[in-house]
Amino acid sequence: MQPVRNSAVRVDRRTDEMSGDDVEDAPAVDLDALLVRTATGDQQAFSTFYDAMAARVFGLIRRLLIDAAQSEEVAQEVFLEAWQSAARFDPNKGRAQTWIMTMAHRRAVDRIRASQASRDRDTAVGIRDLPTAYDQVAETVEVRVEHERVEVAMAKLSEPQRRAVTLAYYGGLSQSEVATELGIPLGTAKTRLRDAMIRLRQELGVTT
Repeated sequence: MQPVRNSAVRVDRRTDEMSGDDVEDAPAVDLDALLVRTATGDQQAFSTFYDAMAARVFGLIRRLLIDAAQSEEVAQEVFLEAWQSAARFDPNKGRAQTWIMTMAHRRAVDRIRASQASRDRDTAVGIRDLPTAYDQVAETVEVRVEHERVEVAMAKLSEPQRRAVTLAYYGGLSQSEVATELGIPLGTAKTRLRDAMIRLRQELGVTT
């Protein structure tokens, strides 16, 4: 079986460019049930799960890695891991969507760290010329600094705002799903996310 199809990962790259207001709800499928069935070797269940989550997984990874080719590759790895480790998913401990989005975030961070380690080794033995090494290290430093700035800015949010942003960004949930997860009205979730994003933009000095 080929559980991961390249074409599906490329479904909608606009996902990583959308704001919270632009992301539409995921298809009305029971992702938890699909993942439980996947654990039994149900290929059709996994195919449906894949189609429902491919764009969101790719979008999250693309936001972290930037590079489209690497993002596609990591997305493939995520779904392969999901297929192989579906038996470890426990619907009593969390949602399938959060489970795979957390996996995607971890894989993307691992790729960033691996790339940096490889660059460090290459630089140590003098394989690459100085300008190239400088550009790549500078890019990695920029990513790390930006990540630290976001963490500091997140700490300035209220706990309800931070929880909502975490669910929407790391969990890949839509606004209505955030509302359901937190047990609050949709309007409250929208307001909470909007106010949080305004505060984050202020803290990060984003003017556009």
